[in-house]
Order: sequence, then C-alpha cells, then structure tokens
Amino acid sequence: MGQGPEDQLAELYATACPRLVGYLTVLIGNPADAEEVAQETFVQALRHWRRIRAYDDPTAWLYRVATRLAISRGRRSQVARRGLVRLQAGVREHDTSGGGDDNLDLDLDQAMASLTPEHRAVLLLHHLHDLSVADVARVLDLAEGTVKSRLARARAALMPLLDDPRRIS
Repeated sequence: MGQGPEDQLAELYATACPRLVGYLTVLIGNPADAEEVAQETFVQALRHWRRIRAYDDPTAWLYRVATRLAISRGRRSQVARRGLVRLQAGVREHDTSGGGDDNLDLDLDQAMASLTPEHRAVLLLHHLHDLSVADVARVLDLAEGTVKSRLARARAALMPLLDDPRRIS
C-alpha cells in the first residue's frame, strides 16, 4: 500500500525543511526570517501538492519557490529601509561625526549581505550545497548562462573583500 498525499508531503517536510531553512538562513541572514520563508514555501506546497507531487524532484520546486519568496521579502525590506532612512533624514541632520574605519570590521556575513539575493542564491547553491551549474539552473528555473554570469558577478563582488585579509574579521 502506497503513501497518501499527506504522508508524502509530511515526509518531504521532514527531509527537506532543515536544509531549506539552513540555505535560507544564509541567503536572508536571519534564522527567524528563514524559518518564516520556509513555512511560507510549505504552505504553497500544500496548496499545490496535487501538481507538485508528480514532479521528478519536488525539492527543487521548494528551493525555487523559497528563493523567490526570499528575494521578494528582501526587496520589500529594502524599500522599507529606504523609506525609513528618508524619514529619519527629514527629522535629523546626517551625522558626520563618525571616526575610524568600520569597513575593516567587515565579516563574511556582511560580505554576503552586500550581494543581491539573486547572486547570493546561486553562490550558496553552487558552493555551499555543492550543486552543479546545471542543477542550480534547474532548481532556480534559470538558464545555465544566467547562473554562470551571476556566479561570476558574485565572485567578482566578493573578491576585493576576500583579497584584503584586513577586511574580514
């Protein structure tokens, strides 16, 4: 006797969710937000489970949806931060009394945070999760050329930070 749809989804959740949350934590930079995005992803999976369960690799669908949700969340957050900065600028003068070089305290998390979510996603999937370029392309539903160019741009953006050991704490 085979598993029912609920059992299949529960099994997928048990096996894929911890790695998905780990991936999202690095992508987003915040474990709580990563868990929320993972939960949103599984809510979407539940809504579309009849279609998704027929896929060869439902986990790839999860990563694709989670990445897109994280990118959307990041964009909304950036808009909110810009608005807050504009509001604060109208309330007080810009503080120019800072001393020292805070850039010397840059760490790997900050370096990763300097990348766009799209570039972070391909970098994480390729280097942290050891997926090939073809697999990253399949997971994110992108052309392989797009994955290659995003990887190159992400590496180029990180290279100056990683070449200067004083910039990594």
